[in-house]
Amino acid sequence: MDFKTTLQVSQMIVNELSGSALVHKMQGLLFKSQGFEKLGQKYIDHYNEEMVWVEKYTNRMLDLGCIPQMKVCNETTLIENPKEYIEADLKIQREGVESLYKIMPTLASDPTTYDITKAYLLDEEEDLYWDEEQLDLIEKIGIQNWLVKQM
Repeated sequence: MDFKTTLQVSQMIVNELSGSALVHKMQGLLFKSQGFEKLGQKYIDHYNEEMVWVEKYTNRMLDLGCIPQMKVCNETTLIENPKEYIEADLKIQREGVESLYKIMPTLASDPTTYDITKAYLLDEEEDLYWDEEQLDLIEKIGIQNWLVKQM
């Protein structure tokens, strides 16, 4: 079996997810500093969850005899406004889920990585739905009421 595709996909996910996880942690710290304790903790917990996926893909690469290469994150500016951040995160989530759907067929010859990626895709869909639900809730109850719920 040729694991070239597996290694490329795994490396891409490790690099992209490491960067986005760090942004989630920093956003969580920012939101906590603004008094939005629940929202901040949600993103800090999200960081921890994403790092578990980074570990799974890293371990898969190591199992296949490949030493992962770490790419330094691109510069990112944190977003102070929680609603604006969720809108930006939703855009990224949609793009990520779409990319994962496209990647799935390329992993069909490697059931182990396919199963890891399938589970990761389901997790990312849940994150996408959470973003959508929060924006819908903001529309229904108003931003001020939603922000109070995030304290």
